Amino acid sequence: MRNTLLFSVATAALLVPGAALAQTTGAADIDNQDIVVKGSRNTSVAGIQIPDTPKTRQVLTQEFIKKQVPGQSIDEIINQMPGVSFQNNDPYGSSGGRLTIRGFGPDRISQTIDGIPTNDTGNYALYSNQQIAPELIDQVNVTLGSTDIDSPTASASGSTVAYRTITPTDDFHARLMGSIGDFNFHRIFGLVNTGVFTPWGTKAWFSANNAINDVIFSNFGKIKKDEYDAKIYQPIGSNGDFISIAGSYNVNRNNNTPDFRLVNNPALPVNGTSSGRIPSSLAEAFAFNSPRCTTDVPQAGVADVPNTCGTLYEQNVNPSNTGSVRINSRFTLAQGLVLTVDPNFQYTKANGGSYGVSANETAGPGGYLGYVAGNYYYGRDLNGDGDRLDKVELDQTSQTVTHRWTINASLRYDITDTQTVRVAYSHDYGRHRQSGEGINLLLNGQPQDVFPLNSPLLASNGIAVQKRNRISYAVLDQASAEYRGKFFDDALSLTAGVRVPWFKRNLKNYCYTTSVSGNVSCIAGDAATVAAYGATGPYNFTQNAAGNAVPTGFAPPQFRQFTYNKALPSAGIQYKFAGAFQVYGSYSKGLQVPGTDNLYQSFYYPVGVQSPVPEVTDNFDAGIRYTTSKIQAQVGPWYSLFTNRLASSYDPLLDQTTYRNLGKVKKYGVDGSISYQPVKALSLYAFGSYLKSEIQDNVLGGTCGATNVTYGTFSCTTLGADYYLATKGKREAGAPTYTFGGRAEVDVAPFSVGIQAKRTGPRYINDQNLPVYSNVDIRNPTTTQYYGSKAPAYTVVDLDARVSLGWAGLNDRTYFQLNVTNLFNEYYVGNLGNSNSSYTSVPFTYLGSPRTISGSLNVEF
Repeated sequence: MRNTLLFSVATAALLVPGAALAQTTGAADIDNQDIVVKGSRNTSVAGIQIPDTPKTRQVLTQEFIKKQVPGQSIDEIINQMPGVSFQNNDPYGSSGGRLTIRGFGPDRISQTIDGIPTNDTGNYALYSNQQIAPELIDQVNVTLGSTDIDSPTASASGSTVAYRTITPTDDFHARLMGSIGDFNFHRIFGLVNTGVFTPWGTKAWFSANNAINDVIFSNFGKIKKDEYDAKIYQPIGSNGDFISIAGSYNVNRNNNTPDFRLVNNPALPVNGTSSGRIPSSLAEAFAFNSPRCTTDVPQAGVADVPNTCGTLYEQNVNPSNTGSVRINSRFTLAQGLVLTVDPNFQYTKANGGSYGVSANETAGPGGYLGYVAGNYYYGRDLNGDGDRLDKVELDQTSQTVTHRWTINASLRYDITDTQTVRVAYSHDYGRHRQSGEGINLLLNGQPQDVFPLNSPLLASNGIAVQKRNRISYAVLDQASAEYRGKFFDDALSLTAGVRVPWFKRNLKNYCYTTSVSGNVSCIAGDAATVAAYGATGPYNFTQNAAGNAVPTGFAPPQFRQFTYNKALPSAGIQYKFAGAFQVYGSYSKGLQVPGTDNLYQSFYYPVGVQSPVPEVTDNFDAGIRYTTSKIQAQVGPWYSLFTNRLASSYDPLLDQTTYRNLGKVKKYGVDGSISYQPVKALSLYAFGSYLKSEIQDNVLGGTCGATNVTYGTFSCTTLGADYYLATKGKREAGAPTYTFGGRAEVDVAPFSVGIQAKRTGPRYINDQNLPVYSNVDIRNPTTTQYYGSKAPAYTVVDLDARVSLGWAGLNDRTYFQLNVTNLFNEYYVGNLGNSNSSYTSVPFTYLGSPRTISGSLNVEF
């Protein structure tokens, strides 16, 4: 751990009332206006709050967040909400994980910080290890359903996660927290609040934190995270107007947490390769050791062949540098007329995949250099032994650099005290550069630089060899309008709105597409050389007798533009009875635009053929809630209908994402929670969800082969005929069928103790809900069953205990906190990142984190 002296302030945040209940400043403003008009305020019980809206929403405040593991990912913290399921890849939150809400995967969830989207612009993925430190989050708001009307997102077909950073305090404060724990965990967090330092009320905070720990289930590598944050806040007048500028910069240098093939054959070795299996217990997982290695020693005049050093997934680093500058502002232009403007900029530099690819020092067939037909050809001495006879191991991972500009503007007008309209405009512009440069490995199999694009290896002609080479522009322009009205002394609330997004995807591929799965050949050469290579595989497109598209040859480098737009209406109703009861309901139409990776896979077909279509959803929510100063309770059924349900899976070894269209899918369920604080010293919380999904059609699987006909697989009788996978009526893979849990906390000064537990139901491995087999031809005597149809249910219990050190003469904000995650050391299958439709697709999975103990000392003044 680096020794860094940092200061900080009290965690109490003074946000504009209600601001944390929404995403953008405009949405926060109108939510706050609702609260003011109603003459009520949103209360929380033990840090759990149920907002007063026509949607199913729930909020966790800093009171709840601060009891969790310091530095933990906010996605793990919201795992204590109904409908939410998160599998963490490590106990401290710095190594990623998989988030689902109501069965919606991470590419369906819109996640924002201070109103700006954090989803990847290309594939809409979420990176839980790149979220801001939880000590800097005032509240996190999860909408279990539709997004806000002005949300600038291409990914949210359902749920949203929105959190806002704390506002600087009026007085000077400082805070320093140090943490240590299992797996050599060390973290230091500091925060300084300047207090008001100008005559105009300007105030600011500055923060930094550093965390490092060993990779679990591995004897190799570290998980490292450095984060730097700041915010300056300028109030304007006395009516809530302000300008806020915040910035974050996050540096991750993580060796991959081991993942294992979901096979339980005890005859196979435990490892993360395509021939290994998953450990059968935590003891067996801890016994797994990633072997040390040394790269092949070059020998002059010998055709050296690389060994496997550098190829193991858990020995690879998954680096990222991410940063953002966020501006939020609110201006009262006239009585009842409010303008909000939120511009921001985001930067990402990251890569993924495995090291240890085998590159040739020779030129390729026909003398071509580059990435040709799945092989690397440099035409030069790569290992310095003076010859060009060798194959050499390199780091040739997938590089991504993103520059993203977004602006959200909103104008609210209060027609009367009970009638409000709002119009908004959003522009989101993302430049997404994807490349695949190479760099030499060190003797221990690690790269000379974790970012090969910093100093890429060049072919003999001076041009970098790349396994992919493309640039994408993801552009969104969106207009929206919303009406809110209140009737019968504010007992009845109605909302109606529409957002109209115009999506544009400008995609330029500099490589030849050579297969229907999107494989490419990237030629390192001038325009004439690139064209000459294309002539060796002239592109042709025909249809066979069955009417199926049959492209052959090499589809040339090309530019394509895809556009999507659709009017997306929404409406809501809420009725408040005398007392604390409310009923509510809402409807929204959602749109999921295909990600850029998905669109590039269509480049092997002519324009307009096999192009991915957008996913459309109709979402219905209803419920009843009861809220007082002692009880926050809500239960709500929901229903979503998907058209062209897009599903994706990621293979970490191949660094490849595949997509499938499940057609129409129905999803429905119920979510509920109750928090109760009968006395100040005791708080109780319980939550639960049930989820059901039904795929409405059988999914096209491919064409019948000879063995399929022999064994009658998929009802195949004719060679070359289409076959369909038996997905009709089945559940979608990867989502738990149910979740439930709760928390109890006792707080008697100077001590507080909390215990929380969550049961996560079984998750199907594939969309056919069948066991995993080695071969599609189940009746073939050589076929073996690798795994069952489901990942079993599991229960995780966590414990936290805190003692205030005020009795020692310090202030009450100085304390020691103990956290124990997975108290009973439950063994379970964690992140299922690449579940699929086919029962022969064997996913790789992470194991759930074992019992982990950490302690933290927090000092404030």
